[in-house]
Amino acid sequence: MSMDVPVLATSQAPGFWRRLVRQRPSAFVALLFLLLLYASLPFAEIVAPYAPDTRSNEALFAPPQMIHFFHDGAFAGPYVYGYSSTVDLQTFQRQFTLDTTKIEPLRFFCAGDPYNHWVFGPSTTHLICPAEASTFYFLGTDRLGRDIFSRIVYGARISLTIGLVGVSLSFFLGCLLGGLAGYLGGWTDAAVLRVIELLRSLPELPLWLALSAALPATWSPIWVFFGITLILGLLDWPGLARAVRAKVLSLREEDYVTAAELIGASRLRILFRHMLPNFSGHLIASVTLAVPHMILGETALSFLGLGLRPPVTSWGVLLNEAQNIGAIELYPWLLTPLVPVVMVVLAFNILGDGLREAADPYAS
Repeated sequence: MSMDVPVLATSQAPGFWRRLVRQRPSAFVALLFLLLLYASLPFAEIVAPYAPDTRSNEALFAPPQMIHFFHDGAFAGPYVYGYSSTVDLQTFQRQFTLDTTKIEPLRFFCAGDPYNHWVFGPSTTHLICPAEASTFYFLGTDRLGRDIFSRIVYGARISLTIGLVGVSLSFFLGCLLGGLAGYLGGWTDAAVLRVIELLRSLPELPLWLALSAALPATWSPIWVFFGITLILGLLDWPGLARAVRAKVLSLREEDYVTAAELIGASRLRILFRHMLPNFSGHLIASVTLAVPHMILGETALSFLGLGLRPPVTSWGVLLNEAQNIGAIELYPWLLTPLVPVVMVVLAFNILGDGLREAADPYAS
């Protein structure tokens, strides 16, 4: 008897994607949006008009320069209006206004700030650049004159990656511990359940804060990144483990499991090779719904100053600069890093709901 993955598990894949496209087109659109977003992460240096730490002393808290295509009823190509600035003699702050007489055309695949790409090496090529001797701040600048749009593009690499890495860790622990608890039963099941109950009884956010505050302040940014990822991953597996345990309990008496045991297949092979594939659709949906939880966790910790810290750029670090209500009232564009957070979380939730429905082979 061949002990490969049961035919039911492998034959559901085409129907799974057909149901996703037919029943939940919004979930399919969310999937395409997320794939495009993650595919752009390795090319952040090219997509961003500026380097994340490029400063302009002449453009502190500069307002956004929106892209226009028509001027005075005629097509003028993609361009932005330049700034006109004055200095307030009472506050000694520079006040900016957009001058509609200054038409500054945008350039594409042009030379800009130098960078060292991990694949292409040293380069100065950017997807979009301002006109010569002009500026292009699509979402405005911060208190140091840094382009917010460019920093959001670079921050996506950290915030989205930490979600995937953290979920990968929690997925492995949840499948392993939940699967062993459901398949072996007895004291193994009791021990795993007690650990799950203990972790679920602890208040999540205070526990995150306490563990994040315990990270040494002398750690380099890369070690802080791995520390935050480890904290999020180790505290997020109980929910998945309980779902896996319940599924394994219902499958361990099936005939193909008994047949695998009789021919001497190891327990881990039975669990990962035969049982988990039978509800892989539900696992994918659960993981998809867990990713935004990780992203929000990193954003909250960094926003409170206990997660990632400068010079690392993440969406939470960017929002940390918007804690001053006075700054938000005067410079509302400082809150724009919140927009990609909301869009990504909504996309993952819509996709997760769609995958959960598509995983049901009896869905209409």
